[in-house]
Amino acid sequence: MLESIVNPKRVEKGPWRMLFVGLVYGSLSLLLVDWFFSSDIVLSKFSGMIVVTFCVMFSLPFMYYLIKQEEEEDEEVEGFLSVWKIHKDALYGFMWLFLGFVIAFAVWNMILEDSNLFNAQVETYCMINSPGNIEGCVERYDIENNVASTGAATKEMRFLSIIENNVYVMIFTLIFSLIFGAGAIFVLSWNASVISAAIGIFTDYDIKDVPFGLVRYMVHGFPEIAAYFVTALAGGIFGVGIIRNGVKDPKFLR
Repeated sequence: MLESIVNPKRVEKGPWRMLFVGLVYGSLSLLLVDWFFSSDIVLSKFSGMIVVTFCVMFSLPFMYYLIKQEEEEDEEVEGFLSVWKIHKDALYGFMWLFLGFVIAFAVWNMILEDSNLFNAQVETYCMINSPGNIEGCVERYDIENNVASTGAATKEMRFLSIIENNVYVMIFTLIFSLIFGAGAIFVLSWNASVISAAIGIFTDYDIKDVPFGLVRYMVHGFPEIAAYFVTALAGGIFGVGIIRNGVKDPKFLR
């Protein structure tokens, strides 16, 4: 039912509408996991991954048809400017969808105040920002403890960790999108949830400071995410092109 609401053709007319789609998908993912898995002794430990899984499930139909549509349009044009012109709306739509995920994840994480919801994401944040003391970092930034940041890692260590993480994400995004055109949404949803966890930590889980957290992370985050989406879109179009036309077809070689 949800996939019938979002038509990929509408993205070209108003990419900003995907913000609301991201808000709905992100909110539903967190609420469903909180309602159905928070009381489960075993599954509650994997809530962070289940949230991302739900988000991927909601987004897959849209991603698949959008990438398929973009590949069909790509067959009719040549040249960088022409390619950018037909694909820019899809890229903008991805960006708005991602922003919707981030806002929904950040807000509901603070409202629900369940430390299990983003347990894996907080661990990832600590792995990047405090690699020498991950367990202590996780305990310090637990939403139920609500302790301010102390900056455990040096700027050099954090910079190298961030660069390394970005390279890994780029590689996995390309691989996922090549194997399954819409598969890159998993990597991108995961990154949205990690950024949301970072926003919670930065704001000490104070919901009124969410806008400041968004500015803090999205100023440099948007160029990174845009690069991921370009990679995802290119990989998806490449993969669909191989399936539709074959490697030796003139349309594919062009």
